[in-house]
Amino acid sequence: MNTLQPEFIEALYLKHKEDSLYGKWITYNDIKKIISNYDSKFLITKIGTSEDDRPINKLEIGTGAKRILLWSQMHGNESTGTRALFDLFNCIVNSSEKIFTEILKECTLVFIPMLNPDGAQAYTRVNANNVDLNRDAVDRVAKESKILREILEDFNPKFCFNLHDQRTIFNVGGTTNPATISFLAPSEDITRKLTKGRIETMSVIVSMNKMLQNIIPNFVGRYTDEFYPTATGDNFQKLGHNTILIESGHYPNDYEREKTRKYTFFSILQGLYYITNSISFNDYEEYFDIPNNDSVFYDVIHRYSDSNKDCAYQYQDLIIDNKFVSKLNKVDKISLKSKIGHSEINFD
Repeated sequence: MNTLQPEFIEALYLKHKEDSLYGKWITYNDIKKIISNYDSKFLITKIGTSEDDRPINKLEIGTGAKRILLWSQMHGNESTGTRALFDLFNCIVNSSEKIFTEILKECTLVFIPMLNPDGAQAYTRVNANNVDLNRDAVDRVAKESKILREILEDFNPKFCFNLHDQRTIFNVGGTTNPATISFLAPSEDITRKLTKGRIETMSVIVSMNKMLQNIIPNFVGRYTDEFYPTATGDNFQKLGHNTILIESGHYPNDYEREKTRKYTFFSILQGLYYITNSISFNDYEEYFDIPNNDSVFYDVIHRYSDSNKDCAYQYQDLIIDNKFVSKLNKVDKISLKSKIGHSEINFD
């Protein structure tokens, strides 16, 4: 299996990381300032506007027959994938490494690096009309959902990368490690059967997991494959477009998700590299060796000698007076004996 070496991708990332994008609150204005940096190599097109009339852009590059569609910030408050995409754009524009020449020869890449700019501005999951775009794949009531489907139908990709963030509650099943990256090959129906498309999707995920296990062993999980009839990934998979879901999660002491951003970049690049260099996509069995996500974490737990007094807290990210604020909220009283705090404070 074609797997990139950790030292190679680490050096690429350190050299080409887009430093102007930092922190969890990434808005359209942030990417607008730098998107013109890429027009020397990418075809950049405004493909529509959001419900509140913010631009939605497409970046296209490559001449190959393998068509790949990647999008981020379908949920406006999930920006790790957007930051990782701009790190990748910098590599494509500025790196002389042959990996990028090979990818662009074999593949045609289309990126939508912020599908929900209204949600990004407000730092919300939903769009300006309170629609969750990731549950709007059937009705497509949102303008943003219509735009994504039009691109899908016009471009007809073999593979899609659907980039999300997941909550800090998740751990890798059977471990006390947070699920820093979680993968999913979405189901096509309620039976969760192994179709040709799911097998091909799993094959790419196996390659990404192999690479990450060399860098962050036991910090990679598998997101639930429960079938959601209105979800984007499930429907795109059913339509014949193999959809790889990447959920960027927590890494110890990384609430800005800068470490996770790096591992998201690593995952995307490994996925593209594997697709570029593969003729068939049948090595899927090890997908089921990736542990399922579990949910044992809280952000903070206060511990007492009398465990009945223990209490847990979770951060809530908010925009207050146009500033990003993380507020610590107490969780309703529950048993915490089997739970873990990313931070734990003993009071006795």
